[in-house]
Amino acid sequence: MAFRNKKKEESTPLPVQDKVLDVDASMQGTLTFRDPVNLRINGKFEGNLDTKGNLTVGENAQIQADIMGENIVIAGRVNGNVVASSSLSLSRTAHLVGNIRTPSLSVTSGAIIQGKCDMPAKEAKVSRATMQSTLLSVEELAKYLEVDDSSILDWAKSGRIPARKDGSDWKFERNKIDSWIASEKIK
Repeated sequence: MAFRNKKKEESTPLPVQDKVLDVDASMQGTLTFRDPVNLRINGKFEGNLDTKGNLTVGENAQIQADIMGENIVIAGRVNGNVVASSSLSLSRTAHLVGNIRTPSLSVTSGAIIQGKCDMPAKEAKVSRATMQSTLLSVEELAKYLEVDDSSILDWAKSGRIPARKDGSDWKFERNKIDSWIASEKIK
C-alpha cells in the first residue's frame, strides 16, 4: 500500500494547459483570474472580464464586456473594449465593436472591427496599469456604473466626476473612475 504526500500535491501549481475553463452558459458580472488559465467562452457574458493566460471567445459567443487579458482569440461577437497585453487574434467570424489595444494583432479576412486600434511597440508591452486606464465613452461609463447616460453627462459638465473633453465627446479614464468610486464620491 502506497501513501501519497497530499501537502506536496496540493501546493504544486497546475501548468496553464491543465487549467482549462470552458464556459457555455449565460453569465453576468465581473470575472477576474489572477492565475493563468485557458478560458473559452461559448455562451453569453455581460460585464467585465480580466484574465491571465489564454482567452478564446467561441464562434457562438456573445460578449458585452470590456476585456483585459494576455493572449486573446475572438471568433464570436464582442461589444466592448479589448486590451491584450501580448496578442489579439480575430478569426473570420469575429465581430468586434469597441477599441483595441495590443502590441500584436492578427485579423483574418472576414472579421469585422468597429473601433479604434492602438498598437504600442512590442518592446513596450501593455502593462496592467495601462490596461486599467482604458478610456470609456459616456455610454460605456453609464453601463459600467449602472446609471443612465444623462447622469454621467451632468456629473461631467459639473466637474463631479473625473472626465475630459475630446472634441464634442466626454472621455473617462477607467483607473480614475475606479479611484473616484473607491473614494466614495459617487452619489
